[in-house]
Amino acid sequence: MPLALAAARCGILLACRFPTRCQTYPQGWEHLHVGSSNFAAWNIVAANEAAARRNTFGIVSEQSLYNLKTRAIELEVIPACEAYGIGILPWSPLGGGLLAASSAEATEGRRADEGMKAAVDWLRPTIDAWEKLCSELGERPADVALAWLLVNPVVTAPIIGPRTMAQFEGSLRSLGIDLDAEVLGKLDQIFPGPGSAPEAYAW
Repeated sequence: MPLALAAARCGILLACRFPTRCQTYPQGWEHLHVGSSNFAAWNIVAANEAAARRNTFGIVSEQSLYNLKTRAIELEVIPACEAYGIGILPWSPLGGGLLAASSAEATEGRRADEGMKAAVDWLRPTIDAWEKLCSELGERPADVALAWLLVNPVVTAPIIGPRTMAQFEGSLRSLGIDLDAEVLGKLDQIFPGPGSAPEAYAW
């Protein structure tokens, strides 16, 4: 895992000392890279251009809020990461549990929280369509949500937070789920993305 710079502040960011391409490290520190967390696209560009001017490695990974329900980074952050070869590590890949399964019968964990149940009720038509599609696929909603992230080549791996070993082992199922173009199209209908910049807001 690279050292992560969180909450971008340009003055600090551009003053960062990135590892040099030919730098040697003490034993046990053979690889040192810098990642970012919650950076805007312009922060990512500024950091990597600053590193290039110093002939050093720039940011190699970006941790961003990204899941089927929250897709704002598709507008500019993902294109920036693609341009610089940066891997995205999505956090909250299940939307805080919203995409895991119905909270109607949940008795523990985040899905049992009253706030989560209220969110499910508010998004009931969307959640119902989501769970219906997952049922048709014969897969758990949580596994499909993770599999959807892994379809994107810029995603290195989602940051998951299983509470139990069973949940962790269950999430490995997402590696074997193949989402074809038809299914991906249905998912876009259920959870529309923001489009691309500048088309999404300029015309």
